[in-house]
Amino acid sequence: MQPVREITIDRLGSAGDGVAETPDGPWFLAGTLPGERILARPAGRRGEGQAAEVAEILAASPDRVVPPCPHFLAECGACALQHWAIPAYAAWKRARLVDALERAGQPDVAVAEMVIAAPNTRRRADLALKRLQGGAMALGFHQRGSAAVADLSTCHVLDPALVALFRPLRELLRRMTALKREGSAVLNLLDSGPDLLLRTDGPLDASQRAMLAAFGTAHGIPRIAWALKDGPVENAAQAGPVWLNLSGASVAPPPGAFLQAAPEGEAAIVAAVLAGLASQKLPVRARIADLYAGIGTLSFPLSAKGRVAAYEGDAAAVAALDAAARKAGGRVEAIRRDLAYRPLLPAELNGFGAVVLDPPYNGAVEQVAQITRSKVPVVIYVSCNPVALARDAAALVKAGFKVTSAVPVDQFRWSPHLESVVSFRR
Repeated sequence: MQPVREITIDRLGSAGDGVAETPDGPWFLAGTLPGERILARPAGRRGEGQAAEVAEILAASPDRVVPPCPHFLAECGACALQHWAIPAYAAWKRARLVDALERAGQPDVAVAEMVIAAPNTRRRADLALKRLQGGAMALGFHQRGSAAVADLSTCHVLDPALVALFRPLRELLRRMTALKREGSAVLNLLDSGPDLLLRTDGPLDASQRAMLAAFGTAHGIPRIAWALKDGPVENAAQAGPVWLNLSGASVAPPPGAFLQAAPEGEAAIVAAVLAGLASQKLPVRARIADLYAGIGTLSFPLSAKGRVAAYEGDAAAVAALDAAARKAGGRVEAIRRDLAYRPLLPAELNGFGAVVLDPPYNGAVEQVAQITRSKVPVVIYVSCNPVALARDAAALVKAGFKVTSAVPVDQFRWSPHLESVVSFRR
């Protein structure tokens, strides 16, 4: 066993780990806080530094609190910061946006106070499934830095309606031969009730389809979809329609669809986007491009401000968005286009009064490059990654854009992840 060493935590890293700067490089310790003195034991190299384990906390931070979840850190890797008091936690997250804008060349932006989603409100869970020795079933999130699955009995982040399905779903899967070794279960809480997409590593026969249908009826799940590993998705059992209200439009999301994580977070993002747009005083008939539109989370509220061209690469999401847009009156046009491979070019962008984009975690390097070469005057960027935001914002600033507003939104409570809505104008 490695000998222990006394260190002091200097700051938190981007993953939420405590970082101690030492003469032989940084040490990274999960579950620690700035200012704490720790007895730590080396646990292997990590990048240019050293991963370490806490042997003893010699002097705890005054901001340390008791984590509410019994699975926190030791078992479940989904949360990283339940041990930190909310005021200090919120200040750290907001500072990540301030830092991103400073790195982009916008150091004097008045960043709004952060909107923090309440506990027990997350409506989407991508659960790992693993069959254990003896046929038992583990259902939960992965353990930190491991392929092992934390078998959860509760969760203080998810909506209770989803947590209530853990036990019966685990029991159902234990009896299903379609799950031989491992799989996944995506649970979305729609306005029509829970929606389940199940992926297994074995085929689904007629008797198991009947089991899924009975399970859906018993637990108020209108639709259960299934796929063999990463194969095509099909409806295995559907007892009724599914729907989600997006700013007055009723959308039938495809199974496993991406949703904003918490209703409160979605509302904050929509409000920030609309406020950012309103401050730019666009012409009444201005056209708006919604890039990476998904199922229309931003497209429908934006349609109150002008005609919206909604671009999305996923075929199922585009189909759902298009069907809802037609029912809602046609102010949103759904267009299938993979913007990672075919970004909108300047000639296409020049017809829009504003561009709203909500790209994936890695940002939108190529699409932002095209925006900088266009004549678009207003850009509203919804980010889920401060590092990608800093890079893409720097490109916009270099092209003459300035940040006019910035709103941090924390809908991934107790995680290091941060959503931001940043408005630009040139």
